[in-house]
Amino acid sequence: MAVEFHTVPVTVKPLTVDAVGITLDLPHELREEFRHRPGQHLVLRAMIDGEDVRRSYSICTSANDDSISVGIKRIPDGVFSTYATQQLASGDTIDVMTPIGEFGHSPDPVTHASYVALAAGSGITPVLSILTTTLEVEPASRCTLIYGNRTSSSIMFLEEIEALKNRFPDRFQVVHILSREPHEIPLFEGRIDAAKIQALASSLIDANSVAAWFLCGPLDMVETAQHTLADLGVPSHRVHAELFFDERIETIPEPDATAEGMVTLELTIDGRTSVVDVDPEGPAILDYARSVRSEVPFACKGGMCATCKAKVIEGNVRLEKNYALTAEEVDAGFVLTCQAHPVDGDVTITYDVHGGVGR
Repeated sequence: MAVEFHTVPVTVKPLTVDAVGITLDLPHELREEFRHRPGQHLVLRAMIDGEDVRRSYSICTSANDDSISVGIKRIPDGVFSTYATQQLASGDTIDVMTPIGEFGHSPDPVTHASYVALAAGSGITPVLSILTTTLEVEPASRCTLIYGNRTSSSIMFLEEIEALKNRFPDRFQVVHILSREPHEIPLFEGRIDAAKIQALASSLIDANSVAAWFLCGPLDMVETAQHTLADLGVPSHRVHAELFFDERIETIPEPDATAEGMVTLELTIDGRTSVVDVDPEGPAILDYARSVRSEVPFACKGGMCATCKAKVIEGNVRLEKNYALTAEEVDAGFVLTCQAHPVDGDVTITYDVHGGVGR
């Protein structure tokens, strides 16, 4: 389906020296459209120095709240994150898509379970939504947050985390691990690596009794946690991961039908089909699709958010990276067009079929 953005005013709240919380001031008629599953994200769009810049940011508020917020941490040389943390102000407007994404949890009031979230830095955003909603909806369940940061002053949503602990003192445990501040207990200092996860599993957490693990943060931390939990005997279906992507420059190629080795890409979105010539060794399918259809959905362009997901109807493609699609989705023919390249000839895709909870 085509991208539909809504222009809404925002309230901006500083969280740390390099991070802000942004709350959408939604009009009443849009609130139902923005109901979200905890763990989902929003695609934000802004015109920055004359460029259409889009980024995906996870929702941090409870699914039970009427308000909806995201947290944004400034990335060195990050176009959107710099704009959001240094220029965007309360009362300004921003373009936003309705919530999408398949990472997360659907709480059930009758469930009695233990959950652990492992986050680092701005990875707290979807985790905060998941934990808050779960504690509110599942009165017999317990949650543990293991949260890694450099220093205490860099902890995003510290007040909100402490408030959650005060609301649910018997069912919510928080473990802060700081890499650049010493602690009298060695377990609570350093990086969240394999040794740290193993130490936590042998002291504070019974890894195999945890119903679901939620991992969110940089690629190296998430992959280390996945491998370590597997070594501890945790079944893979209990481990759910979300990755964050450092921003990159967006480019839209100029198709050259006369170039050697070009193939044809046929794409359908909102029932209308377009055709464009594609270099299999050139940019990703998404970039060529955008050259002929400006409404093609995209956000992170790093293979992590699945905003650009489409289904291959004919032909074969290869994916450079895939951090968002399940094995079942891949088997069903879904691809991340930001990572997809044609293989062995022409390709036909559609954005009008979706196989999951997201777009």
